[in-house]
Amino acid sequence: MNIQGSEQITITRNSQGIPKVIAKNELDIYFGMGYCHAMDRGSQMLLMRILGQGTASEHLANEPEMLEIDRFFRQMNWNGHLESEIEKFTKEEIEKLKAYCEGVKVSFSKKTPWAFKNLLKYKKFDWEISDILLLGRMSGYLTLAQSQGEIERLFIEMVQKDTPREMLEELFPDILDTYDEEILKKIKLQGKIIPDAVKWNAMIAPLMASNNWVVAGKKTQSGMPILSNDPHLEINRIPTVWYEMQFELDDKAAYTATMPGISAMLIGRTKDLSWGATYTFMDAMDSWIEQCKDGKYLKDGAWHDFTVRKEMIHRKKDSDIEFIVYENDHGFLEGNPFEEGYYLANRWSGSLGGADSIKSGLKLWNAKSVQEGMEVLGKLEMSFNWVLADVQGNIGYQMSGLLPIRKNGNNGFVPLIGWEKENDWQGFYPHSDLPRRYNPKEGFIATANENLSQYGKVNPHTITMGSYRADRICKILEAEEKITVDFIKEMHYDTYSLQAEKMMPFIKTLLPKTENGDILQHWDYCYDTDSKGAYLFEQIYRTLYAEVFGKVLGKDVNDFLQNETGVYIDFYANFDAILLADQSKWFGDKTKTEIYREAIEKALQTKAKPWGDFNQFYLTDILLGEKLPKFLGFNKGPYPLPGGRATIHQGQVYKSNGRQTSFAPSFRMVTDMSTETIFTNIAGGVSDKRFSKYYTSDFKNWQSKIYKKIDL
Repeated sequence: MNIQGSEQITITRNSQGIPKVIAKNELDIYFGMGYCHAMDRGSQMLLMRILGQGTASEHLANEPEMLEIDRFFRQMNWNGHLESEIEKFTKEEIEKLKAYCEGVKVSFSKKTPWAFKNLLKYKKFDWEISDILLLGRMSGYLTLAQSQGEIERLFIEMVQKDTPREMLEELFPDILDTYDEEILKKIKLQGKIIPDAVKWNAMIAPLMASNNWVVAGKKTQSGMPILSNDPHLEINRIPTVWYEMQFELDDKAAYTATMPGISAMLIGRTKDLSWGATYTFMDAMDSWIEQCKDGKYLKDGAWHDFTVRKEMIHRKKDSDIEFIVYENDHGFLEGNPFEEGYYLANRWSGSLGGADSIKSGLKLWNAKSVQEGMEVLGKLEMSFNWVLADVQGNIGYQMSGLLPIRKNGNNGFVPLIGWEKENDWQGFYPHSDLPRRYNPKEGFIATANENLSQYGKVNPHTITMGSYRADRICKILEAEEKITVDFIKEMHYDTYSLQAEKMMPFIKTLLPKTENGDILQHWDYCYDTDSKGAYLFEQIYRTLYAEVFGKVLGKDVNDFLQNETGVYIDFYANFDAILLADQSKWFGDKTKTEIYREAIEKALQTKAKPWGDFNQFYLTDILLGEKLPKFLGFNKGPYPLPGGRATIHQGQVYKSNGRQTSFAPSFRMVTDMSTETIFTNIAGGVSDKRFSKYYTSDFKNWQSKIYKKIDL
């Protein structure tokens, strides 16, 4: 079809439904992007804007859960201070952003999302530059707070429950600094950084673990770099967060995965450059302990007024609710300062930004080399690990994100004393100080959410994911000298667990001579869907947590952390270090052998079953959730999911707050820079419309190891 931008734009679809925008100028590239986003993912865009603005109670449903979501987003104030960010854009950048927004508006003028217009009676079918910034802030923050904030909050709660210091130092080695136990116990905790209803709501997909790697030409069959990326997200949602697009302008072309509502090519490639991202676990969020009374906070020996922001939440067929947010230079306060006591104030480094990230996204279309791409991507305020490859044969790695400059000796894991000025942030480190690499001698670069501080001038981490997936990727790449695209595709589906390889030798010495014991003795450490060994190992692993951490923290606390949070999922390496130790304070008066023997005996009482019978998920519509009968086709499944927490093909399914959630490869891509071809598959489809043939059009390919081949 043809649409009118500044000039005529042609939009076609390939056989898989992926749209291709053919434009005559760069402005119309963004016009076409906006048009396609609204055409295929209009409901997704509107839904995310409603959530980000804190208007779910007004537009979606007047329910307690929606009110909690609104309170959270209003508190974060991502919809505030947007005009000052817009002023940072150049005239040329504003024109591109306006072109994107105009494309959205034109698409909505032709057809509005049915559910929003007819069911919800929603009326605001447009898009503004402020909406782009809002969604950018949301995507940059949710996972950071979910992971970093939750583990830091757990530490405070453990201190307040009198967990011995030596146990805490063993669980969180080298990151606790010197903390004042007495002050930490006085903090009046108001809850988690992100309410559970926000974090696990089916409408919001947290950006989670991922793999990416790039291989230099000296290790590939083609003699040119090959780049791979498979971001791990919540896959049990329809539509998937990613939206694939192709662009063509004269002799330039690109194929990228985008996020509807954001005018940027997020991961993908042009004819000159390819790039992929993983999450960094950068510690870019801090908490300060504020001493409060009479509505004021103490700073430098004097009492100061908070900035007071009143928020009004409108509710469907109900009275409005007003609440007050108290803020200072340390962010928003968790609590009422008129009730004397100690509270936490929280700040994320990118809380008021967004413009620099959007600027970087606009520049990728014209970036031609790895070094240029590293400079562009390094300036993002969101924290990601980027790997890159270009047609000159170069490969590179760059971390992005705003890392606070803290006082010497402080890393941000332990809450800071708010009334001492020396604990304030002193700006942010330049991206050139963050971890980065260029054409390393080993001929490849891989990242999988592990600690990468050795490649930077500063350490951005306090606590990260374990290195099992990264170690497995590196081990495979080291051993192979003629790597091909097909070889990388197989790596994407690898389910071998180095975690199991590390733990099983000791477990094997204690296994009983039973059917279940025999299954584990001969297990290949792979989490294939038909593996009974994977199922039994996971039963032992969960029981070990109960025997070690449950005995100290309490059964209910352990069960909650295991079943209702991401703590054990994100930071299992810290807990594994305890389980793998020969001796530990966490073992109490038992030996390691006694603990393992008891755990094995309890766990193996279960009947073995295939991993895929246990590890299953449903595809659930983001707007309607499980509210409609299954026969209507909005929700699909169940589907078995291969992989585990520590496999390249990560495959985690669990319930949180009664909802099923998951972490698995959401989008796979691989490209050889000797060609102008990219191979992808996605855990979903192009459209968010239930009756579109593109609703889950690529899901079978995703399951079956089949990749779309796209020529630029």
